[in-house]
Amino acid sequence: MYIVDLLAPPERDRYFGIREFLQSSVRQPSIEYWNREEFPFGLLADMGKHGLGALQLDGSSALFKGLMYVELARADVSLSALAGIHNELILGMVSELGSDEQKARWLPGLKTFSQLGAFALTEPDHGSDIAGGLETSATLDGGEWVLSGAKRWIGAATIADFALVWARDVADGEIKGFIVETDRPGYTATKITHKIGLRIMQNADIVLDDVRVPAENLLPGATSFSRTNELLRDSRAWVGWQGAGIQLAAFDIARAYALNRRQFGKELASFQLVQQQLADMLGNASASLALMAQLARVQQEGKLEMVQAAMAKATVTRLARASVAMGRSLLGGNGISSDYEMGKLFGDAEILYTYEGSYEINSLIVGRAVTGKSAFH
Repeated sequence: MYIVDLLAPPERDRYFGIREFLQSSVRQPSIEYWNREEFPFGLLADMGKHGLGALQLDGSSALFKGLMYVELARADVSLSALAGIHNELILGMVSELGSDEQKARWLPGLKTFSQLGAFALTEPDHGSDIAGGLETSATLDGGEWVLSGAKRWIGAATIADFALVWARDVADGEIKGFIVETDRPGYTATKITHKIGLRIMQNADIVLDDVRVPAENLLPGATSFSRTNELLRDSRAWVGWQGAGIQLAAFDIARAYALNRRQFGKELASFQLVQQQLADMLGNASASLALMAQLARVQQEGKLEMVQAAMAKATVTRLARASVAMGRSLLGGNGISSDYEMGKLFGDAEILYTYEGSYEINSLIVGRAVTGKSAFH
């Protein structure tokens, strides 16, 4: 649908170069890392050399940044998740809400992926209701903050240099953000294993046992949750781009399989039902990309609201789930094996459908906007 043609020529050239790198150097190697639930530090370093750690701050257009997330997800969804969280929620938060000292200390390493941060918001008992239910506490004690509580499903928490921890100030009840270096006493992160998707992403349980950080580790721009929520809105939109990327990956794999696999003496691609599935998958992907391209224009103009991001995330991940299911079916028994990639995508699609606000929660955000009535009970 010529969406890439909407990019300015320099961004278009960069897009094709990075797409080639991701398809040639990341896609196939990622499969074994996914199988082993292991993190590919070498692939991350190569991604950093291509500027994928600095998308949030390098002046890229919203469309280019979105298409980078498409191509990252097309190669591997876990690495697209890490790059998205890194740019939207770590690099973005430190840049937008951090002090000059925090920026000077962390931004150079973050931009090259030589340092990593973890975004520690979700808790064991609070996900969708985190804004009102967050229990992790922060107590000012002289010149230090004392943080106590637990976090769950925190990406990169076992390998990060610091965590952005969101805790409720016991003095005023506001949710505030703190930089917590992961080598501080009282901070422990335990990897969550046996996941069905995003197996490369090192999600973890974090325990904060009276972790003490200097007062200057408080993000000065994150002294209430409202400012933070603006960046969470943008990250919700980013998952829509991931949903488009995984659909392109599913189509790539299904089309190649249909052209090479023979049954009843013919290529699968010659059967009507197979062609219908391929056409449906491509239609879903094209509709998703068109929606996200329009969202990028709205975002570039500073008009993006949470309801638009929620609608895009819910819609595109719903289509992604359906398309990957069609792709898995098209591959038959081979569709359940990660060796053929589709099984890998099948698990990853379930995660996209659930994180950054579940499908149901995002749908209710849209429903509230169009009816004026809240159904959050």
